[in-house]
Amino acid sequence: MPPLSLRYRQIHLDFHTSPDIPGVGAAFDPEAFAATLERARVNSVTAFARCHHGHLYYNSPTHPERIHPQLVNKDLLAQQIEACHKRDIRVPIYTTVQWDDYTAKAHRDWICLDAQGREYDTAPLSPGFYRNLDVFHPGYRQFLKDHVKDLFASVPAVDGLFFDIVSPRPSLAPHWLAAMDEAGLNPEDEADRQRFATTVINEWKLEMTAFVRQFSADCSIFYNAGHVGPRHRPTRDAYTHYELESLPSGGWGYLHFPQTQRYARNLGLDTLGMTGKFHTSWGDFSSYKNEAALQFECFQMIALGAKCSVGDQLPPQGALDAATYDLIGSVYAEVEKKEPWCEGARPVADIGVLTPEEFVGRPNAFNAQGERDQSAAMGAVRILTELGHQFDLIDSEMDFAAYPVLILPDAIPVDDALAAKLDAYVKGGGALLATHRSGLSPEADRFALDALGVSLVGPAPFSPDFIVPGDALGKGMRPAPHVMYLKGLQVEAAPGAEVLAEVQVPYFNRTWRHFCSHAHTPSSGETAGYPGAVRNGNCVWFMHPVFEQYQRNAPLWCKRLVGNALDLLLPEPRVTTNGPSTLITSLNRQAEASRYVLHLLHYVPERRGQAFDTIEEVLPVYHIEVSVRVDEPVTAVTLEPGGEALPFEQSEGRVTFTVPQVNGHALIALAC
Repeated sequence: MPPLSLRYRQIHLDFHTSPDIPGVGAAFDPEAFAATLERARVNSVTAFARCHHGHLYYNSPTHPERIHPQLVNKDLLAQQIEACHKRDIRVPIYTTVQWDDYTAKAHRDWICLDAQGREYDTAPLSPGFYRNLDVFHPGYRQFLKDHVKDLFASVPAVDGLFFDIVSPRPSLAPHWLAAMDEAGLNPEDEADRQRFATTVINEWKLEMTAFVRQFSADCSIFYNAGHVGPRHRPTRDAYTHYELESLPSGGWGYLHFPQTQRYARNLGLDTLGMTGKFHTSWGDFSSYKNEAALQFECFQMIALGAKCSVGDQLPPQGALDAATYDLIGSVYAEVEKKEPWCEGARPVADIGVLTPEEFVGRPNAFNAQGERDQSAAMGAVRILTELGHQFDLIDSEMDFAAYPVLILPDAIPVDDALAAKLDAYVKGGGALLATHRSGLSPEADRFALDALGVSLVGPAPFSPDFIVPGDALGKGMRPAPHVMYLKGLQVEAAPGAEVLAEVQVPYFNRTWRHFCSHAHTPSSGETAGYPGAVRNGNCVWFMHPVFEQYQRNAPLWCKRLVGNALDLLLPEPRVTTNGPSTLITSLNRQAEASRYVLHLLHYVPERRGQAFDTIEEVLPVYHIEVSVRVDEPVTAVTLEPGGEALPFEQSEGRVTFTVPQVNGHALIALAC
């Protein structure tokens, strides 16, 4: 089956509706429903078969007892599908997997048990449907198959299936204990429990996809866990595409989507970014995202190669909220105009960042918040975006040779196989930037990568200490020692390696016995005698976790150190501008159209409340000078979708031009 090509303007239409609300669907009008979506330029909507309350929204002959008790129109889902298909609006179907309040109450033995033998996660007398159901239980496993079979038999068409809440959740139920014993795993070991839970969920996804294919050879299939990362690679065949749930105000933040998309777009399947129309997160009724925020979130999706999805929740009576679709329509109308410069576009990247998510052990990996909260990765995304570099996040199985530079941020352990691959990459001319513990063996007793030009002594004896960069690393910095808040590693530089930065030590470490002032002890002015940064050929290594540090509190000198190191390793970056650090650049190539497409975005998220960042106003920037490294002759540079020609020059492999104004989002086509 050829890879699925998603539509650009989608809605994820939640309908988690309490059985205690009367008149569910009473105001639903199929034609009005579809017409509202069409006016908002929506061409795909994910509608509900079964919600987290555990109720069905279609006329099920197999499970009539599960039909929502207050549902006025038992053919709600069927009529949504029929009305939308008349207007060429696709309708994938949603069903829940691990959260289902009806099932949890009816089958207590189908609920996962935590390490204390308690039910996950909603406590008695607490509101919520978050008790996690067990797909390893044969009874629930069979129910899910019966439910899917029933769905195919009961609605006019199944364009796709969206299985929600599908994560590796360990359990200490008796059948788990027996199966773990049989597999030679120790139920008392947290890592073994998580390992077995990952096996369970992976096998279930592959089994369910095979089951679905008995009824449809081409419907789309996606399993949602609130995040997509390296652990999804083994089950790639279970998916037709990836949907990247990422509501910036709902716990994900503005760094999560670019971090995840820059990885997921390299897995070979189409991707869909999913934000929400809500001011906060799911289920926030009668709230509306700021229009500028929704613009940025959708325009960043298409700039990074994803399609768009906006989450909404259908009100209980079944009529779409007009104000919501005025908001979404205002943004989707612009997305629609820009689609021709996005179809088939592939990112052009100089830098591959090995994602710590693959390497850092997390026994609680089923926790989506834990999976997506990788400080080193987020710091790398933040720094490289602010520096204007073109980059991907990658794993160790991907092609290193596609990138002139690789970055190993802060904590990438290197076993023998990875060391051999990295060594071949460096010998082949690739450049490497590694920081802190990156490059150490999995046992952390030595540097496994000789190319870095350092040997391990141990943890640095002082922290905080102070880095003193030489001329190459000190560009744009004051000629002074700069505090490094997080503890580094002490190393010896190999013969022939160049020390790029020295280290000064404080008078003493801050303890209860001796301390100075409010924060840390000042520099003594004495040099430590070991390097803060080393260059060995086309490799640079820093002793400190500079990426995690930047994610924590954004010292400008950390970004400058990284930027200056990259200037040494990548003297001709793909894109440069004179814009501020808040300007986001994303370069793609449309091979079939013989053109490059450069996206410039300028939206500035602000912490206006205590809970999350938001965007209220669009802040234009003017006269942005751009230089793009392009191998082919360029015949025209135009602002799209309007087609306005921009004067340009091409010399020595670079095209230069000026964009008069970036009012939120500018899209520039370079025809070749």
